[in-house]
Amino acid sequence: MKILLVYPHYPDTFWSFRHALKFIGRKASFPPLGLLTVAAMLPAQWEKKLVDMNVAELTDRDIKWADLVFISAMSIQRESAETVISRCRNLGVKTVAGGPLFIAFHDQFSQVDHLVLGEAEITLQRFLDDLEMGVPGHIYQDERRADLADTPVPLWELADLRKYAGMNIQYSRGCPFDCEFCDITGLFGRKPRTKQTAQLLVELESLYSRGWRGSIFFVDDNFIGDKQKLKREILPAIRGWMEKRNHPFYFYTEASIDLADDGELMRMMVEAGFQEVFIGIETPHGEVLTEIGKVQNKNRDLLVSVKRIQQAGLQVHGGFIVGFDSDPPTIFDSQIRFIQESGIATAMVGILTALRGTRLYQRLRQEGRLIGDATGNNMAVSLNFVPRMERSALIGGYRALLDHIYSPDNYYKRVKKLLKEYRPLYTGRFNVQRGYLPALWKSIFFLGVLGKERVQFWNLFFWSLLRKPRLFPLAITYAIYGFHFRKITEKLRENVA
Repeated sequence: MKILLVYPHYPDTFWSFRHALKFIGRKASFPPLGLLTVAAMLPAQWEKKLVDMNVAELTDRDIKWADLVFISAMSIQRESAETVISRCRNLGVKTVAGGPLFIAFHDQFSQVDHLVLGEAEITLQRFLDDLEMGVPGHIYQDERRADLADTPVPLWELADLRKYAGMNIQYSRGCPFDCEFCDITGLFGRKPRTKQTAQLLVELESLYSRGWRGSIFFVDDNFIGDKQKLKREILPAIRGWMEKRNHPFYFYTEASIDLADDGELMRMMVEAGFQEVFIGIETPHGEVLTEIGKVQNKNRDLLVSVKRIQQAGLQVHGGFIVGFDSDPPTIFDSQIRFIQESGIATAMVGILTALRGTRLYQRLRQEGRLIGDATGNNMAVSLNFVPRMERSALIGGYRALLDHIYSPDNYYKRVKKLLKEYRPLYTGRFNVQRGYLPALWKSIFFLGVLGKERVQFWNLFFWSLLRKPRLFPLAITYAIYGFHFRKITEKLRENVA
């Protein structure tokens, strides 16, 4: 049997980093980890082909080659996914779909031949068994949680690793917290489930053996959900593996702010090769934190926590949201002050979205405030609920917030602040990542000569070269990120105007 695995196009957002990727000659940030993992669960004798529409065109020839087309997507990829499904139907090729988009909206995808929902380790085999007997059903659902010991190594050979800026692996699923707006606990539960230590090392080895060197993103929604296992088993094992192979990778992940409370855990993460962490800050407003049930962020000085993580050797990227019921009119200025003072250069700010499967969605539905389904793009100004704040004030404030934090002057000030606070662990050598030198020359031309930010660029260029020479590559990286963020902000301004 011939299987075509298709990953739909991801639109241009903060998260796509599309404008930054051009500097290093890459097409997308990461390969589609879910599809590659599913591919490894399919019978070994089947022929398999991957088309990631973010790096390659999906042709009719690709579709007609296949006996089945497997599609996985997030909500933000819906438009592209619908186009793929329509093309397959027109060409007479059956589709199999799964992933967050289809879990949330399976009632709206009757045109998909087979919906395999939930965690593939549980539901996929039932579909494969029925397929072998010639009686595949339309929908397969199971709310049980998978044992991650059953998760195979992704089938990396299907992807052209050269087209991606980084690789991605998954160590755990689930989060012990239950924020009202987040759909993770609905998808994966509140009890973190983890892979075995040996299993994780095999995955690292699989990427190493294929020649990958550079960044790896642990896609866990909260990497530190089981702190004791990390400290007891996982991090020492990763550190040993990295030292044995002369540190071929560096890692980044997502974690909750209580990471700042555990100095030992931060030290062990840095020693194992972690350099960056994304943290959901959401808001500096205490009443909002109470409203959304983000208990891990309450009763603490968030600025102090961020700086503690930076000083431990981890760059902090932050998620921020406006549009909560308890947001005061001053929330936009408060967010700006916090972002600037924190030195969080990569500040991902979005408007609140009511996602299916969240407590927020249920509450707003009960209150009669839902006005449609979410697109999954938290930069979208087409709200899917009626906010407490006047809609025009919310959208106008959001646009002004982005204009402020991603103006060259304010953005570069944050980069400098980060570089002053950041205390990386050095191993006595100066690594230049693949693609850095071409990116440096492109940044000099596009940012230092042609760019609106050329004054700020050269100021950072010489400041970091003279004052923080070992952080010079990082300074240039953030300058390139800033170009992407400014482009996205300008696009948003055009859409709102």
